[in-house]
Amino acid sequence: MSVPSEAKRSALWRWAESLKPESLFEFPSRSRRLITEHRQRRRELDRKVSDQSRRGLDWTNFFLADVQVSFGAFLAFYLANLGWSKQDVGFVMAVGGLVGVAAQIPGGALTDALPWKRGLAAVGVLLISSAALILALWPSYALVFVAATLHGMTGGIVGPALAAISLGLTGRQGMSLRIGRNFRFAGAGNALTAAVTGAVASYLSNSAIFMVAAALSIPTLLALSYIRPNEIDYARARNARKRDHSLDLQRALDLFKNRNLLVFAVCVMLFQLFNSPLLPVVGQNLVHGDEASPLYMAAMLAVPQLVVAVLAPWIGYWSELRGRKLFLIAGFGFAVLRALLFAMTGSPAAMVVIQILDGVTGAIITVLTILVITDLTSGTGRFNLAQGIFGALTGVSAAIGAGVFGFVAYQFGDLSALLAMAGGIAAGMALLYVALPETKPAEYED
Repeated sequence: MSVPSEAKRSALWRWAESLKPESLFEFPSRSRRLITEHRQRRRELDRKVSDQSRRGLDWTNFFLADVQVSFGAFLAFYLANLGWSKQDVGFVMAVGGLVGVAAQIPGGALTDALPWKRGLAAVGVLLISSAALILALWPSYALVFVAATLHGMTGGIVGPALAAISLGLTGRQGMSLRIGRNFRFAGAGNALTAAVTGAVASYLSNSAIFMVAAALSIPTLLALSYIRPNEIDYARARNARKRDHSLDLQRALDLFKNRNLLVFAVCVMLFQLFNSPLLPVVGQNLVHGDEASPLYMAAMLAVPQLVVAVLAPWIGYWSELRGRKLFLIAGFGFAVLRALLFAMTGSPAAMVVIQILDGVTGAIITVLTILVITDLTSGTGRFNLAQGIFGALTGVSAAIGAGVFGFVAYQFGDLSALLAMAGGIAAGMALLYVALPETKPAEYED
């Protein structure tokens, strides 16, 4: 039944009455207050770390992201442009992923054991640079697999080392803001380099992408050297108790007794299995487009990284106020929506816009994965070993996903692959909602 016109006028009048000047400014005022609180809290925590170390870690994340941006979707695009089939591209990426999995647990244990966190990160940067040079100068079938292997070996070194440096500098209390800041600089670096390398590939050659990546290892190592090693607390970097400087590593299997860690690992394994292959599958279709396809590929990488750069610190901040679980569920939901939207369009311009959702998901999942692992390993001294085990499990999923969905897209079409990916991510979201409790502690020990 239609609403009488008089009732409509009354409803509109009540709505207009509610729009008083103070109510119009209430939300912006609240936003400004939250931003001010965030900045004050960040400054208080930042004072515990010297300006030199803080800036060194910031720019290490920025330039390391620059070095790594050429791998993944750009690698799939590069190999497809050389005439590689989707199956071969998926196989190369699967090999690199499996090597990365094999490096996770020993890399995490090594990061816990050795006090030279900066040295481990430097070794990883040099391996990535070597892989980039091979791809740029000698992209033969065998050497591409060598490059993928070298890059995969860094999976168990670089990420855990930077996370350990962050935790060693700030402690658990400052970890949320520090990880958000890490991903802000990493996102900015990824976005800038994706744009630059896309332009380089478009106007020079696709191999120039990897030359740029190799060259950027130099400023990465310089930034890493600015972090003061004496400020990285060894016990804190392992998430051990304050006075515990002993190694005494438990067996890796002992961490499997942590039920919540296992549940979270399964959820993110499902996410990686079904989400990681999405952009490579979609990106390979751009090779058959026009001459601007490298620029579209660059935009599809740059847009989400810009979103990550903006949102990451706020995800860390809000997870301290509202907890981790709510944001994790939202991140999975945005990933499902992204897969479904990709299934509905093949327009490069529309695909670039859809990638905004990837940025939102990336900001949530990347920041909160490290924070949840930190929460669940508090006081154990096995933070990096747990990262290694966790990374191995999720890495297996990502590697298998690359191979499986490359095959599915080849045999049954992109639509079938994208719909299957959306369904798998939704299953992970349901498990997360049902089985994982909130992990953020009420109080921090340090």
